[in-house]
Amino acid sequence: MTTATEIRPRATAGAGTQARKPARRGGWLPTVVLLLGAVYTLLPVLWVVMASTKSRSELFNTFTLAPGSGFWQNLRDLSSYRDGEYWQWMLNSLLYAGGGALLSAILSGVTGYALAKYRFAGRNAVFNVLLAGVLMPPIVLAVPQYLLFAKVGLADTFWSVLLPSVVSPYGIYLARIYAAGAIPDDVLEAGRIDGSSEWRLFRSVAMPMMAPGLITVFLFQFVAIWNNFLLPFIMLGDDRKFPITVGLYTLLKQGAAAPAMYTLVIIGSLVSVLPLIALFLTLQRFWRLDLLSGAVKS
Repeated sequence: MTTATEIRPRATAGAGTQARKPARRGGWLPTVVLLLGAVYTLLPVLWVVMASTKSRSELFNTFTLAPGSGFWQNLRDLSSYRDGEYWQWMLNSLLYAGGGALLSAILSGVTGYALAKYRFAGRNAVFNVLLAGVLMPPIVLAVPQYLLFAKVGLADTFWSVLLPSVVSPYGIYLARIYAAGAIPDDVLEAGRIDGSSEWRLFRSVAMPMMAPGLITVFLFQFVAIWNNFLLPFIMLGDDRKFPITVGLYTLLKQGAAAPAMYTLVIIGSLVSVLPLIALFLTLQRFWRLDLLSGAVKS
């Protein structure tokens, strides 16, 4: 009896091991797919890095992924282009993206908190309108926004690019999801019993709890505004007010007639990515994947 009892669990364990083996055979497939996706994504970045090191003569006459010897000269040419206009474009992008993302995060926090923690007539209707705004392509709103700003005399100004960037339906949606999960109702009720005003509750209780989510909204919005091309392209006519995206586009158009400008476009594209990398590395400890997973589940 003892021998039979001992053999039976061993046989069961062996059967379980054999049953698990087929599941492991396909375990390499997701890894290969992810590696191929990473190569596909990083290959253009590698090309930009390598091409930015090449001089004008090396750009079209050397192997694509081989480094060159003209990086510092390209950087000096970029800095001296039209008395440093490239750095004016970078400053404009920092103003548009930094100011717009900061104001958008504040507005999203207030609106998301109100939609998550207050009960009022029409709350669901407001939230449904926000969801419709998330699905609305930006190109649909670009021309109406231009007509509105032109009518009030704000076209071709910094405000014509900054103000539309403040309202982010997706940021409000994320803030609402985060506020609903991160702020317990019991904490708010305890604050009201202690005599705290609603503004103080939001400022002293809700905002610290929502800080990781709001930083995520800020990061999303900063990247979206920094990469935005259509809105400033329609709104602005003065090249001294261009963000980096529109500025590089003007350089690229000039490169069609003067191929020597291509080196400026490439080195300018590389430099324009550096602020985004620095921002992500600075704020990555606040990154919350559970915010995204909660948004998908809701």
